[in-house]
Amino acid sequence: MSEGLKTLHLVMHGRVQGVWYRDSMRREAGKLGVNGWTRNLGDGTVEAMVQGDADAVDALVTWAHIGPEFAQVSRIDVEPGGGSYSDFEVRGDA
Repeated sequence: MSEGLKTLHLVMHGRVQGVWYRDSMRREAGKLGVNGWTRNLGDGTVEAMVQGDADAVDALVTWAHIGPEFAQVSRIDVEPGGGSYSDFEVRGDA
């Protein structure tokens, strides 16, 4: 069962740029009812802030370890996040 609202800041490492990672995450977040954002960082990682039902956020983090078909995720840095989000967006590169 749900543990309430959860917000996490994620940084995905590995082959995560140029493989439709951000848009795939947006679609998966939509399926799970998770809000937030994602963007590419200049060091080749993908950053995301995810917020929603604790179970749904945990499911998205589980998905993020695999990502889309051509991604190769080597690790994910997970920290508590902040803010308030009403949808999930793909942001421009940082």
